[in-house]
Amino acid sequence: MDAKLTLGPILFHWSVDVKRDFYARIADEAPVDTVYLGEVICSKRAPFFDPYIEEAAERLTRGGKKVVISSLAEVMLKRERKSAADLAEIETHEVEVNNSAELFHISGKPHRIGQYFNTYNAETMRYLAGRGATHFSLPAELPRDSVAQMVEAGAALGTPVEVQVFGRASLALSARCYHARAHKRHKDNCQFVCEQDPDGMKLTTVSGQEFLAINGIQTLSHTFVSLLAELDDMKSMGVSHYRLVPHSQDMVAVATIFREALDNKIATQEAESRLCALGFPAEFSNGFWHGVAGHLRMTGTSAA
Repeated sequence: MDAKLTLGPILFHWSVDVKRDFYARIADEAPVDTVYLGEVICSKRAPFFDPYIEEAAERLTRGGKKVVISSLAEVMLKRERKSAADLAEIETHEVEVNNSAELFHISGKPHRIGQYFNTYNAETMRYLAGRGATHFSLPAELPRDSVAQMVEAGAALGTPVEVQVFGRASLALSARCYHARAHKRHKDNCQFVCEQDPDGMKLTTVSGQEFLAINGIQTLSHTFVSLLAELDDMKSMGVSHYRLVPHSQDMVAVATIFREALDNKIATQEAESRLCALGFPAEFSNGFWHGVAGHLRMTGTSAA
């Protein structure tokens, strides 16, 4: 089975110009098979880039990438419900469902299930597959043994399974926008302050330890997930798709490292050394995969 490398939707509020340049470069240079487009976190951000999604999709398609449109992870407002209904009518691209409101509209049609849909066991997979799900991207916090069971279930259902192998892990979504609150603003008058933090706003404990990142209504890990050392294990169990979460660093370089590691062109140690050299603003972690605290990095039988 060929290992497919995917690029998840941009989670952060980047400017239109930055996004357009980002996707143009991904289209031309990144060795990824699938790119997910669309606003996942905050519907207020969507109008900025929505007019350019088809342009980005066309450029990515010309670059040999498969394009999938991702839905919002949280739907509460009337405009968000309308967006969910409109997304279900798309016929030019596959849709990735990240919430049950979207499932209400798209059920019965072929679609993907995204990371933000709580698919935690094989029974849930079987139920969703019966309603049209053809592909599952699993939540980032699932441990190895759970992933193995779900890959086995996916094989029986004929549905590929996708695992996040790089980027900050999503931990929670809230109805409130902590990003706005931290700047003494209300959610409805946030003035898009989240744009100041292209990889999320760092949170620290009272003792000064950095431990989380905030992205609007989303809480993320402070550490960056990196499962380079676990790729061979994933391939052996049958994971077919490997997701990179976009960040403001050089994602073409990140994709190249993971592609070469998946193809066994470089050893894990070299891949990890090259990834570290890119200068990410936090340490790497793999704790969730190993069934321990997510922020930890397991090396052999110990945590670093």
